Amino acid sequence: MRFGIFIPQGWRHDLVDIDPADHWRVMASLAQRADEGTAWESIWVYDHFHTVPVPSEEATHEAWTLMSAFAASTGRIRLGQMCTCTGYRNPAYLAKVAATVDVISGGRLEMGIGAGWYEHEWRAYGYGFPDAPQRLRQLGEGVEIMTRAWRDGEVTFSGREYQVDGAIVRPLPLQQGGIPLWVAGGGEKVTLKIAAKHAQYTNFSSDPETFVRKRDILHSHCAAIGRDPREITLSANFSTVVAATDAEVADRLDAIEARLAPYLGDAIGGYMAEYRSGAALVGTPAMIVERLRALQAEGLAYAIHYFPEHAYDRTGVDLFEREVVPALR
Repeated sequence: MRFGIFIPQGWRHDLVDIDPADHWRVMASLAQRADEGTAWESIWVYDHFHTVPVPSEEATHEAWTLMSAFAASTGRIRLGQMCTCTGYRNPAYLAKVAATVDVISGGRLEMGIGAGWYEHEWRAYGYGFPDAPQRLRQLGEGVEIMTRAWRDGEVTFSGREYQVDGAIVRPLPLQQGGIPLWVAGGGEKVTLKIAAKHAQYTNFSSDPETFVRKRDILHSHCAAIGRDPREITLSANFSTVVAATDAEVADRLDAIEARLAPYLGDAIGGYMAEYRSGAALVGTPAMIVERLRALQAEGLAYAIHYFPEHAYDRTGVDLFEREVVPALR
């Protein structure tokens, strides 16, 4: 199994109580630490503008600005977004931005892409909020534009959502064949069909039953177009809290709740439900290895982990690196 790790950027209220002037220092230090080790293949950020589960005035650092900064300040680790919202940026422009970041990084960029969902954010930034069919058309056309741009260095495209007329996208990415595409989302009729046609990676639910269903639907779409499904790596994201004992796990959850409660108010219960209900990846190293191994048997090959304590306490990440990664790699 391969492993990625999210760098806290504020979106999930994961930089609260840290002076905004120090945010980049914290993010950069965590990215550089991951870069210097061997446990993590990739670092990730979210493509969002406003915090969740409630919009607030807490900082949320922009994903592609961070991609460029990480590209220049790391040397080994791969760089991804989970996931870029097609509707937030013209896809020809996005192809240009991504190609530039790939060059800065020396060919280490991953391209996460999806249809978007955060309605409050869309409307706040003046994008409206197109219905799901339109957002999915944007995704399909955007992926087509980007892949052509990275292949040819120039793209002309006339679709329902986007029109591009001779957009020159140079420099080309350094990676042969273009930047690897991660099509995120589990939409069974459209998103997974786009993934079957274009993706090198998918990213959908880590719930075991749902994961298996989405995997099978993806494979059926691959069969329909004659593509070998083994060409697509299956990934999932995990909200992860790990400690040596059950008692220490409980202490970590209490500390997370205490830190966030002043900022989330009544939403704190819903936020913590993921961690306290078993939906998140919470427990001792042995418990976490068992859960990941079960998904690995169903085809999971790449696990990307979000540690809510990461900016404040790295001991959980250290424990994961020492005891979980070697057991599964």
